[in-house]
Amino acid sequence: MATATVVETDPSATEGGAAFSDVHNKGWDESQLRTYSFQTKPIPRLSHTDPIAEMLINNEEPVVLTDTNLVYPALKWDIDYLQENIGNGDFSVYIAENHKFLYYDEKKMTNFENFVPKSQRMEMKFSEFVDKMHKTEEMGGEERVYLQQTLNDTVGRKIVVDFLGFNWNWINKQQTKRNWGQLTSNLLLIGMEGNVTPAHYDEQQNFFAQIKGHKRCILFPPDQFECLYPYPVHHPCDRQSQVDFDNPAYEKFPNFKNVVGYEAVVGPGDVLYIPMYWWHHIESLLNGGVTITVNFWYKYTDSFVQGAPTPKRIEYPLRAHQKVAIMRNIEKMLGEALGDPHEVGPLLNMMIKGRYNQDVS
Repeated sequence: MATATVVETDPSATEGGAAFSDVHNKGWDESQLRTYSFQTKPIPRLSHTDPIAEMLINNEEPVVLTDTNLVYPALKWDIDYLQENIGNGDFSVYIAENHKFLYYDEKKMTNFENFVPKSQRMEMKFSEFVDKMHKTEEMGGEERVYLQQTLNDTVGRKIVVDFLGFNWNWINKQQTKRNWGQLTSNLLLIGMEGNVTPAHYDEQQNFFAQIKGHKRCILFPPDQFECLYPYPVHHPCDRQSQVDFDNPAYEKFPNFKNVVGYEAVVGPGDVLYIPMYWWHHIESLLNGGVTITVNFWYKYTDSFVQGAPTPKRIEYPLRAHQKVAIMRNIEKMLGEALGDPHEVGPLLNMMIKGRYNQDVS
């Protein structure tokens, strides 16, 4: 699979720490970053007018855009402002026993009867979330809360005005010139300091707009699929890595030793482009206070991605994300054909063992 070239502008790498220069450290310091065992390289920070930024997005490689003004009207958002203006709708709030919020698909839980989610989703009013967050902070234990809610028509008038003031002209141009599909959602994320969303990938393009606080974003290209060991497609944690970054089980996941991350810390006004199928691990900085983010998710037009239209022609060799999509489709097809997702693994092993996992003369 092709190797990412995203960091050619800065080839430096660090092991177990952060790949940054001091010029990017405004508002935070490296003591607020968790330590991991793998190397990282910096994601470029560029003006949206820089031709290199345009090239990276065209190549579906990550870049931090520093001056889009995409969410400028929202930079005044804080907990008090949102509590006063966001309205009386219900919000999805996840409560976890520690700082890790491993996503899971509730609809797939019937496939794995013994699966126990590490976080629980609750619906509550915004004021209830704020009370819960403050009480959790006061208790000082391991428990954490994380609001993750699609912005919808229940929000108050001032939030609507702010939303309409986003730089839709710029982002609509990004969508149109790359022939992306429709905007599927704007996800509002409000997290406590130290919250972590473990490594996973999405099947959509994402402009990740930071509004309040700082987040560290570690990305891995699709060609590192075999290093990150995603759960099976039919598992509730589909698209999530099985590897615990804090305590990697190398005997179970030996290829994780070869993983290399690409990272950036984003602050208010920064927009990180997260390409479809790029793995991303996101953490609110330690002792950094509450963080607020809005995602802009777009469908993608690719014949290998489920629901996408068929292009006039397919170009070879295939790109890494297309191969990941093919693998996903094979798993889904086998699960449907066999009638039991638990039979997919044994069948694939029977197909491969002694036939495709060694040289055949």
